[in-house]
Amino acid sequence: MLKKFAFTLTGFIVVVLTLGAVKVAQIKQMSSMPHIVPATAVTTIEATSVAWQPVINAIGTLAPVEGVTLSADADGVIVKIAAENGAAVKTGDLIILLDTSVEEAQLNAAEARLSLAKLQNGRAAELAAKNTISAAEADAATAQLNQSAADVTALKATIDRKHVHAPFDGRVGIRLVNLGQFVARGRALVPLQNLDPIYVNFTVPQRQLSTLSIGQKIGLRVDAFPEPFAGVISAINSEVDSATRNVSVQASLANPQERLRAGMFVQVEVELPPGAPQVVLPATCIAYAPYGNSVFIVEKMKGPDGTEYLGARQQIIKLGATRGDLVAIESGVNPGEQVVTAGVFKLRNGVHVQINNSVKPSADAAPKPANT
Repeated sequence: MLKKFAFTLTGFIVVVLTLGAVKVAQIKQMSSMPHIVPATAVTTIEATSVAWQPVINAIGTLAPVEGVTLSADADGVIVKIAAENGAAVKTGDLIILLDTSVEEAQLNAAEARLSLAKLQNGRAAELAAKNTISAAEADAATAQLNQSAADVTALKATIDRKHVHAPFDGRVGIRLVNLGQFVARGRALVPLQNLDPIYVNFTVPQRQLSTLSIGQKIGLRVDAFPEPFAGVISAINSEVDSATRNVSVQASLANPQERLRAGMFVQVEVELPPGAPQVVLPATCIAYAPYGNSVFIVEKMKGPDGTEYLGARQQIIKLGATRGDLVAIESGVNPGEQVVTAGVFKLRNGVHVQINNSVKPSADAAPKPANT
């Protein structure tokens, strides 16, 4: 019985040792084989050199060339509104009339006194020539004539102040008062603006002041309209804001249909002189990092055993201007190099890659996403 048990144990040990020897041989064989990491699928784009028109981007506000809120120059009740909301008016057109009935009655009385003063002054002059009256009496008659004429002039001016006229050609806004309403002196009545041409006011950093000049072209975009508008710089402020270190700039542009309105928010692009061509890549190529931005360039590499493979080389770059989905590269990438556009964040330097450009990310300098 003991012999049988010993034989069985011996056989079991032999089987275990045999299996262990086979497993060790397999491990040695696998460890001797070269370790190949599976290729990472990426999309690429060939770096191209493009001559971009350099611009200065700024945020601006539209302002009228001439714009006021007309106000009452005297107390009174509104008896006539001659220009309705939104009406176009010319210089001197009547817009609002205040009640002048009392002043007109006073004017009639003053004109009557003036007529009498003229007659009395004429008689006094005749009598003074004959030495019938004293010089003092003649002077009093002349003074009375002048005073009566001044009274008439003053009343006419008071009546004229109750006629609110357009000081320039423009368009009336929404009035702030109604017919029959009593208004005090200084009360705002109605806005009036001249919108053709129209100004755009914006600011730029002081470091860009040397690139600005009178007559320089600008482009303008407004959310309300899809097409851009063109204008020229008409004024540059003579001082720089000490708080923001920005300089104020004003440009003018034609607005014949008055589609642009004062107060609109606008995006301004100031065109600069053409610069040298530079490499432009989609923004998806960039791996942003605190220590420096980089891209991955696909090129042939050699492995430890000397075999060639397609790998990704990480390259530190310097970024330039951005337009839509595209970014200018000031240094780090040469034209003609293949740059990874998708799959950047799963790569590392020297990794094996496989190019698959069947589907590429969009790259447009002026993207128009769907309105969701």
